[in-house]
Amino acid sequence: MSKIFSWFVKITGYPLEFFFYRKKIYYEDKKHTNRNIKGAAMIISNHTDIYDYPLMMYVFPKRNLHCLVAEVTYDKNKPLTNLLKGLGAIRVDRNNHDFSFMGQTSELLRKNKVVLIYPESRLPLENEVGTLLEFKPSYIYSALETGAPIIPIYTNGIYGKLKKKYKDRARVIIGKKIYVQDLYDSNKSEKENIEYINGYVKNRIIKLKELLKKAKK
Repeated sequence: MSKIFSWFVKITGYPLEFFFYRKKIYYEDKKHTNRNIKGAAMIISNHTDIYDYPLMMYVFPKRNLHCLVAEVTYDKNKPLTNLLKGLGAIRVDRNNHDFSFMGQTSELLRKNKVVLIYPESRLPLENEVGTLLEFKPSYIYSALETGAPIIPIYTNGIYGKLKKKYKDRARVIIGKKIYVQDLYDSNKSEKENIEYINGYVKNRIIKLKELLKKAKK
């Protein structure tokens, strides 16, 4: 059902998407990355705005993205809750220490689905805009458990009213896949491995930010 509903949302929302985002997509290495995702994958991206999720739906239009959404947004109102349910979003309630979302994430990946995760877990405050916040490492456990690759993403967050000039547009850069099993060192503790992998993924996204700056010149 979520796949059919996702296509309906994408088709009906395309005119708005075209003018609201005016997206332009870049690649770290186009030979090894593209928008046609085969099989299971975890998209890991920086978080700038609530409109990040709809943007990603059009960056990867051929796949239904199951996005992890915080309960404060998921439960905001009934129409939004129904919309997110229809799209196959996963509710996350960290405040009540409910980590069932991790099991749901792994289950979807085993079924060759694509999961979208924003490991910063919240939107930046005004004085934090442009700086990546701390990454919550829960996504790493699902990647290790299922073997699904991580696709790192960076977006500049220029949407809607932030586009003050015609040249302003949503710019997204897609990085090369990361296989966390290749980063795991059996000589280290699980905690050390998780911290290292989490830092590695975050640094890859920071690198994508710098590559995007250069690509715009």
